[in-house]
Amino acid sequence: MRYFTVAEANALLPTLRPIVARMLAARQRIIAAQPQLWPILEKAAGNGGSQRATAVLSDFETVQRSVKAIQGLDLELKDLNTGLVDFLSERDGRDVYLCWRFDEPTVAHWHDLETGFTGRQPLD
Repeated sequence: MRYFTVAEANALLPTLRPIVARMLAARQRIIAAQPQLWPILEKAAGNGGSQRATAVLSDFETVQRSVKAIQGLDLELKDLNTGLVDFLSERDGRDVYLCWRFDEPTVAHWHDLETGFTGRQPLD
C-alpha cells in the first residue's frame, strides 16, 4: 500500500470524486430497482433476460469497476453506501488513515487503523 500525505490525498480528490459519484449513482439505481428486481430476475431466468435486468446488471458492473478503480489508486473503500474512503498515512510515527467521505470538500480527518470512522478526528 502507498502512504499519502494530506496534500497528496487532497490532490487525488479530483480523480477520486467522479469515480465515487458514478459508484454512488449506480448503487442508488440498484436500490431503486430492488422491489422490481426479483420478479424480473425470476422471469429472466426462464426467458433469456429483460431490459430492466440488463440495466441493473450494468449498474452492478459500474459499482464493481468503481471499487476496482479506487483500489487501483491504493485507497481503501470503507463504506460503499456513503463513499467513505481511507488513505494510508503516517502520523506521529505510526500508521493511520486519512479519512474522506464523498460529501466532504477536502480530506480533513484521520483515525487509527483499528478505530474506523467512529474514531475520526480533525487533522488540525
